[in-house]
Amino acid sequence: MTKIALSKAQITALILLLVMLAALLFSPLQSALDSTQLISAALILGAIILFATGALPEHVTALIFMVAAMLFAVAPAEIVFSGFTSTACWLIFSGLIIGIAINETGLATRIASGFSHHLDKSYFKLISGIVIMATLLGFLMPSSMGRAVLFIPIAMAVADRCGFTKGSNGQIGVALAAAFGCHVPTFAVLPANVPNMVMIGAAETIHNWTPMYAEYLLLHFPILGLIKGALIIALILWLYPDTPRPQPSNTVLDKMSASEYKLMVLITITLGFWLTDSIHHISAAWIGLTAACFLLMPGVGLVSQKSLNDKFNIGSLLFVVGILGLGTLINYSGLGALIGEQLNNWLPLSPENSLISFLSLSVTAFFTGVITTLPGVPAVLTPFAEQLSDKSGFALESVLMTQVLGFSTILFPFQSAPLMVGMQIAKVPIKHAAKLCFLLTAVTLFILYPLDYLWWQLLQWI
Repeated sequence: MTKIALSKAQITALILLLVMLAALLFSPLQSALDSTQLISAALILGAIILFATGALPEHVTALIFMVAAMLFAVAPAEIVFSGFTSTACWLIFSGLIIGIAINETGLATRIASGFSHHLDKSYFKLISGIVIMATLLGFLMPSSMGRAVLFIPIAMAVADRCGFTKGSNGQIGVALAAAFGCHVPTFAVLPANVPNMVMIGAAETIHNWTPMYAEYLLLHFPILGLIKGALIIALILWLYPDTPRPQPSNTVLDKMSASEYKLMVLITITLGFWLTDSIHHISAAWIGLTAACFLLMPGVGLVSQKSLNDKFNIGSLLFVVGILGLGTLINYSGLGALIGEQLNNWLPLSPENSLISFLSLSVTAFFTGVITTLPGVPAVLTPFAEQLSDKSGFALESVLMTQVLGFSTILFPFQSAPLMVGMQIAKVPIKHAAKLCFLLTAVTLFILYPLDYLWWQLLQWI
C-alpha cells in the first residue's frame, strides 16, 4: 500500500486550515455572518492559506476555490468565474502568446545579445539596467502582466549569455530584477497596473473624482518609483551576489529573419496602440488579443499549433482567473463592506495627529491587500473613503491616494498575479520572490512610508 507523504508546506497549510475553521466556527464571527458569508469566508481564507503556503500548485488551488464556490452555491457563476470575462485575463493570454513568439523567432536571443553587450561588465550594472528598463517599460505598456511576459524571457536570455546557470545567484537575481522591476515601481505610474485602474474606476464611480496623470506621478513616483526601485536593486545585490562570466564568442548572429522583422513590426504597432489608448479608447486587452490572433493565424502567424500546445502556460491563466474571482466574491458576499465598516471604527484617525492618521490609512490598505490581494484594496476601501476622510481630517483625494501605498507594498507573492506569473516564466522558485518581498516590505513600512508622509506634506496633500 502506497503511503502519502506530506510536504512541510502541506502540513503547515493543513494546520492553518484547521485553525481557520475553528476560528470561524467558535468565534463571534459565526453570529455576525450569515451562513453564505460564513462559507464564503471559509473558502476565501482557505484559498489564501493555500496560495500563501504553496501547499498545492497555484492553478490547482484556483480551480478548487472556484469549484467549491459553485458547489456550495455562495455566488452565481458570473461572479465566481468573473476572471474569465475580465480584460486582465485576456491581456495575460495575449502576453503569453507574444512571449512564445519572441522566443520562437529568436528575437529574445538577439535583443539579449544587444543588451548583454552593455550590461555584462558588472553585476551591479546588469541588475540596475534590468530594473531600470523594466520600470521604463511601465510608461509604455499599461499592464504589468504584459510587461512581465514580454520582458522576462529577454532578461533570462541575458542571464544565459552572462554565464549564469540554472539555480545560480545570478540567474535568480536577474529573474527578480525583471519581475519586480516590471511590477513594483510602476504602481507609481497611473495606468500601469490593474490595482491602479481599479482604484481610478471606483473613485470615479463612487466619488466622482479621477486623478490626473501628472499629479499622480508627482505624488508617488519619487518615493514609490525611484527610491523603491533603488531598494530593489540594493536588496538583490545583497541577497544574490554573483559575477557575470560572459563566454567569449566569435559567432556572429545571422541577419534578422523575415519572422523577426514581422514580429518586431507587430510589437511596435501593438506598443503604439497601447501607448495611445487615451486617444482611441480601445482596451489594452483587446489590442493584445488582436496581436495574439495574428500570431496564431495558420500560415501567417509565428506561433505554431505545436508550440501553443507545448509552451502555453495554462496554469498561469487559471491562477489569475481564480485570484480575480476571489476578489469579486469578497465584494459580492458583503465581506468587503463588513471589513470596511470595522476598520472605520477601529482606526486611530484624528485631525490632530496627521502622521498617525496617514500611517493608519496606509497600513490599513497594506493589510487589506494581504487579505484580499492587491486589486481588492481599492474595491474594499474606496466605498468608505468619505467616512475615513471625515474622521481623519484629510481631503477625500488624499485618503484615496493612501491606497497606493498599501497595494504597492507586497508581503506575499500570491498577492500579485504578475509576480507569480513572472516567477513561473523565469522558472525560478517562488521562495526567492517571497524573501525579497519580506525584506522590501519591512524597509517600505519603516522608511518609505514616513518619507512619503514628508513628501506629501511638502506637496500640501496633507
